[in-house]
Amino acid sequence: MMPLPYKTALIVGAGAGISASVARQLAGAGVKVGLAARTTAKLAPLAADIGAATFAVDAADPVAVERLFDEADAQLGEPDVVIYNASGRLRGPIAELDPAQVAQALAVSAFGGFLVVQQAARRMIPRESGAILLTGASASVKGFAQSAPFAMGKFALRGLAQSAARELGPKGIHVAHVVIDGGVRSAGRPDPAERPDSLLDPDAIAQTYLDVLRQPRSAWSLEVEVRPWVETF
Repeated sequence: MMPLPYKTALIVGAGAGISASVARQLAGAGVKVGLAARTTAKLAPLAADIGAATFAVDAADPVAVERLFDEADAQLGEPDVVIYNASGRLRGPIAELDPAQVAQALAVSAFGGFLVVQQAARRMIPRESGAILLTGASASVKGFAQSAPFAMGKFALRGLAQSAARELGPKGIHVAHVVIDGGVRSAGRPDPAERPDSLLDPDAIAQTYLDVLRQPRSAWSLEVEVRPWVETF
């Protein structure tokens, strides 16, 4: 297997599930990992298990995101890999949604992604290397009823990925958007007995992230979709 060409990684919006699996596999590949979330207490067991650093951040706050990267630089070194896994989920009928809550959901899903990509780019452009992965969802490509804010934010994040890839790719920076098209398995959400492997395994998703990071620059992916074998699309 081709080794990872990166030494440090920062995951923003870290928690259980996809980001935890990605963090474990990165650490297993010898990468120093930083985990950032609004609340760091929930990250303590994972951080202790893999020897990761933890950082508190409000991803929608420009000052907080700049401080996060400065702290990560000091503790880990400038990150070679940056993964944005934060999102604002808000459901409800369009006619009844609170505009302030919609604005906050968009700020986390989309504006926070921009802030993180911007800080990553400022560090990677001078080195002419690095990778930025943005976590999408089914809502990145299709809007569902009573889920307009989530779709709006994920559509915007996908647009950010496309623009960033075209701008930063020629500068040596791999930008990729990963569409998670389906439900993700967890301890509280197991596969139904009558439908085995009908939910995405977070460890399998993480393997896809690492496969993307291993891609030679002559064949970089901009977008990868992952879904269970029984998922309709």
